[in-house]
Amino acid sequence: RGTVELEIEEAAADLSTPIITHCGGGGRSALAAESLQRMGYTNVKSMAGGFEAWKAAGLPTTK
Repeated sequence: RGTVELEIEEAAADLSTPIITHCGGGGRSALAAESLQRMGYTNVKSMAGGFEAWKAAGLPTTK
């Protein structure tokens, strides 16, 4: 189990908590979302394309 799986139960004990996973390109976040769903979380989404797609779409970012 990775960091997400080890820490999620404390951060979101309710299995219906809305969760959006994200990473740079979308691959790791998709894997994390799948893992959370296998753990029983029912409201999990992965941000398609990751942060790179977010920036490419011109969506807001902060530093």
